[in-house]
Amino acid sequence: MCEKIRCSWAGDLPIYVEYHDQEWGRPVHEDNKLFEMLILEGMQAGLSWITVLKKRKAFREAFDCFDPFKVSLYDEEKIQELLANEGIIRNRLKVAAAVANGKAFLKVQEKYGSFDKFIWGYVNYTPIRNHWKKMEDIPAATPLSDKISKDLKKIGFKFVGSTIVYAFMQATGMVNDHVTNCFVYQELDR
Repeated sequence: MCEKIRCSWAGDLPIYVEYHDQEWGRPVHEDNKLFEMLILEGMQAGLSWITVLKKRKAFREAFDCFDPFKVSLYDEEKIQELLANEGIIRNRLKVAAAVANGKAFLKVQEKYGSFDKFIWGYVNYTPIRNHWKKMEDIPAATPLSDKISKDLKKIGFKFVGSTIVYAFMQATGMVNDHVTNCFVYQELDR
């Protein structure tokens, strides 16, 4: 039996392998899932993704399954509760950004009908298919992530710098940044 070839970042930790094989780079069109990934990518800033993945279940519980409406209503008391929750990343700026992002997310839904319709419009509703041979070739940001970052900030989103936005685009399948010999790249390219 042949072993599957994966992107090297997946390593051999089961949590990473599962995330790589089942989620990363696969197109996401469900608003709550898009909101979750936007918040988690912001939470990851300055940390490793494995830290976020290990805390993901606790994040889902703490942030009401990433319901943007509920998160948008968080007050100071709820923020204090979150900052005391050892299961999540307890950074005041990041937690406050999640609340601001809930409010901004609702604005986008109201104006465009869904966040999905808004965000996927940047790629004409079709994933960008890159053709990277090695991980070192994959950029941390692109002119498109720069533009999306600026547009999101104008709406009121926080912790959405270009690098965070590009990581979000990769995670939600707006771009296929699996290396070309990765089995997931092959599946997504069909």
